[in-house]
Amino acid sequence: MSVAGPRLEYGAPKLKLGKFFDEIYEVGPDGIPVFKMFLDGKWVSASTNETFDIDTPIDDSVIARAQKAGEKDMELAIDVAKENQGRIRDIAAISRIEIFHLAVELMKERTQDFVETLMLEAGKPRRDALGEVKATIDRMRLTMEEARKIFGEYIPGDWSEDTVGKIALVIHEPVGVVGAIGPFNYPLYIPAAKIIPALLSGNSVVVKPASDDPLSQLLFARILEEAGLPRGCLNVVTGPGKIASLLASSEKVRLVSFTGSTSTGKELYKASTIKPMHLELGGKALAIVLDDADLDLAAKKCVEGSLRNAGQRCDAISVVLVQKSVADVFVEKVLKEVDGWKFGDPRDPDVMMGPMINRRAVEYVYGLVKDALDKGAKLLRGGRYWGCYFEPTVLDNVPLDAKIVWEETFGPVIPIVRIDSEDDAIEISRRSRYGLDSCVFTNNFYRMWKVAKRLQVGEVTINDMPRHGVGFFPFGGVKDSGIGREGIGYSIDEMTVLKTIVFNLEPAGLGKVKKAL
Repeated sequence: MSVAGPRLEYGAPKLKLGKFFDEIYEVGPDGIPVFKMFLDGKWVSASTNETFDIDTPIDDSVIARAQKAGEKDMELAIDVAKENQGRIRDIAAISRIEIFHLAVELMKERTQDFVETLMLEAGKPRRDALGEVKATIDRMRLTMEEARKIFGEYIPGDWSEDTVGKIALVIHEPVGVVGAIGPFNYPLYIPAAKIIPALLSGNSVVVKPASDDPLSQLLFARILEEAGLPRGCLNVVTGPGKIASLLASSEKVRLVSFTGSTSTGKELYKASTIKPMHLELGGKALAIVLDDADLDLAAKKCVEGSLRNAGQRCDAISVVLVQKSVADVFVEKVLKEVDGWKFGDPRDPDVMMGPMINRRAVEYVYGLVKDALDKGAKLLRGGRYWGCYFEPTVLDNVPLDAKIVWEETFGPVIPIVRIDSEDDAIEISRRSRYGLDSCVFTNNFYRMWKVAKRLQVGEVTINDMPRHGVGFFPFGGVKDSGIGREGIGYSIDEMTVLKTIVFNLEPAGLGKVKKAL
């Protein structure tokens, strides 16, 4: 139910940035900053001469406006990226790395600008906003190291009669233009995690940030501009979601990397020309708590895995399957953990969970909770909302016919389903249309191995919550959770193609002969 929320004690939210970012926005007559797009190395307005409001989920007030680009703007960005891809490809790899070394330093110096922007546009608590900035910096550092490993392979041909007298080199080349489409839940980090490997491997990029919170991505573009990125190699287009489909349908774009909902991912896939598609889509991570688990650890990790970022994570725990013999004890420990999570205005340094991204998201989550309650689930904590705020919520004895067991929640709800054995958990996982992440809590090696092997997911975590972090371990989905893998080196692999160069050595008498002399 909707109720009156807590008072916001930090005043009206207002976005303030350092002078470094002065050129990327203008202040309107009403005092609200109007941000420009980054296109062909310049900060420009949309051809539509229209903007749209950026509301903060803290109190629904307008904190900024962004350019409302049309199809013409996106097509221009694609053309610019294609025309200028040679600028980034033709410079030495060490020079690309030097650009990102400088970007790291520039971003560290302006950490507070990024933190404040993320808090206001996405409603992130300060610690989470800081964590996202640090993760972006770490991703740059780690990808710079991995980019040094873009090597080729030498293949002697004399191991096959068909290729005796020849040798081949297999080399990695950039795909060309990469279309990067980011989600609202990590508006800085996730698009950056696509941009960084794409540029370091010699591609140009067109970015379409989420419309709910595109500002931090514009700040990141300004960092790369100042670091010396060649003109036209990065273009950031803000506007309605429908213009992102042009990245999929354009033959000039050679790879689309999208993170977001399964429904949108399917639409992009249908619109796509013949090209690689990297799609990280919806998730329904199960936490399986077996009767020999460390219940204190399991309760703590299940709560954090469900409530961090208000549950708005593709790798969030969104159903807990616990064996009946330990369920009562486990539930009591979960409630104790939930009670320790301070909830409210994300500007409060002690707050651990802030608002969701918008009211539509809140209403969707409430619909799932109400459906579960109508079907017999017990409400142990939360269940109320106001504005963009949804209380940390715990549901027990959730029946398997409740929608929340099967649909992606993307909200701060811990639905607990009581099961008889790990075989029940495996069967529930197999019935799910999602397959991104899951985790299992047990101290028995053979049980954890059995579950890990049989779950149909891209990643299984043992005795911890799923978390993709900076992508040091590869991650990605199966079934309706996507195609391809993200990760420090794996993203580079996705953004390069193999070229085989065959040399016939026989004219120079250098090739091996087919028979002994």
